[in-house]
Amino acid sequence: MSDDVWSAVAEKHDSPKAAAAAKAPSGPAKAPGTSGAAKAKGPTGAAKKVALKVSAVRSVSAEDRAADKKSLGQVRKTVVFLGAVAIAYALYLVFSGQVDEFVSSLAGVDLSWIVAGVVCFLFYYVFGILAYVLSVAADPDCPVGIRDLMSVEASGVFFMRLTPNSAGAPPAQIFRLTRAGMSAGAASALNFTRTIIYETGEGVFAAIMLLFCGGYFYETFGDVTLIGLFLFGFKVVQVGGFIALCLLPRPVMAVGNWALRFANRRKWLKDDKYEKYYEVVNTQVMEFSRAFKRAARNVPEMLATMVVTLLQLGCMYALPYFVLRSFGEPADFLVCLASGSMLELLVNAVPLPGGAGGAEVGFAYLFKGMYGVHLTAGFVIWRAIEYLLPVIIAAPCMGLRSTSGESINRRAKRVWKRLRGAVGGKGGSGSGRGLGRGRGGVTVKPGAKKKAPSGAGTGTGAGASDVEARIAAGKAAAAKKKAQKGA
Repeated sequence: MSDDVWSAVAEKHDSPKAAAAAKAPSGPAKAPGTSGAAKAKGPTGAAKKVALKVSAVRSVSAEDRAADKKSLGQVRKTVVFLGAVAIAYALYLVFSGQVDEFVSSLAGVDLSWIVAGVVCFLFYYVFGILAYVLSVAADPDCPVGIRDLMSVEASGVFFMRLTPNSAGAPPAQIFRLTRAGMSAGAASALNFTRTIIYETGEGVFAAIMLLFCGGYFYETFGDVTLIGLFLFGFKVVQVGGFIALCLLPRPVMAVGNWALRFANRRKWLKDDKYEKYYEVVNTQVMEFSRAFKRAARNVPEMLATMVVTLLQLGCMYALPYFVLRSFGEPADFLVCLASGSMLELLVNAVPLPGGAGGAEVGFAYLFKGMYGVHLTAGFVIWRAIEYLLPVIIAAPCMGLRSTSGESINRRAKRVWKRLRGAVGGKGGSGSGRGLGRGRGGVTVKPGAKKKAPSGAGTGTGAGASDVEARIAAGKAAAAKKKAQKGA
């Protein structure tokens, strides 16, 4: 370092402003909006650490809040409806004389298989969270954390089962994404892209099952197999509509605007509804298209998300296998998986909460030959694991929120760096702690001691004396310059 630099340091050190700043009080010990730690002197003059915390509030639009409240209102109505369905089912057991058969079947259940089925379905939730993580992991600035995504997936599981035709799930999930810090447009686009992949996964899974078990369905059910093919075709058309919306947004917008004007002129659509849907067609359709195209460009990420979605669906479709084995009956895993896939297609086609009615009829028709006398008890156990248990588990998880504000991308890179350092022998305790403390910002430690340069001397005293000598030389150079200017 040159003498000019050290003279500048000396001038700053001796300036009246620096002296005044050194004598001035440090101000209040705690101020809102600051981070790190500060030291304040107490009455005895001893240094006292004061912890300063960051407080951030994430804004949520009134429209998103209203949509979430509307979803909760639908849940209340659904609970009443499902209560009536449960009473009707109990009365059916009584009047049909199946109560004794039902009780004796339940008494012989092997609980280990039921526990295995519950664990299998818990992985449905885990894979759902992982699919969302893969969707946002590439963005280093995405504010959504793991607990936020746990809340998003839980709200999807909850409202998908307790609102007609799963209508309450998207608003509830978008509300939680915006609460986590995403913009309304980005949250809607992410939710829509995830919905497309999930719906496509249902179609792909059904196609694979028909490929392997189509002969079984035709031999067992005959021409009724056409109903399954119709449901599969309906799913293909549904997914095709989603993809057309994303790949051809402008024709979709033109058709949508024409349909809105046509309905509004004939008073089929009120003005306030017209304005709402007009904004959706002319704003959100384009946002959905851009988000989908952006995701589609990252082919490995989309394929990984699709694989995770297929595993997620497999965990749900496999439940009848575990229930059947709990009664001690032999079971073909692939056939149970294929039948579960067809059953869910039927449940999704019924526009009632939880597919009420379609679930009962579909289960009785597809699994009657497998379950035999255990059919009634098997349906109750399957419905409890597939429908009631997820609702109970998801309810408390909907309130989870991440607090750090650090993106999953940055966290993953930091963890990967730690692992590489540990494997390569570079992950010492000091480097590990340094990486762990940072949370996306700069940590200031006013009370930390400065380390002398390693090349300054062999000991700390030698390093300190060398620095003082340089400062003294700088002062002398500064005084010499002042003398020359005065002359």
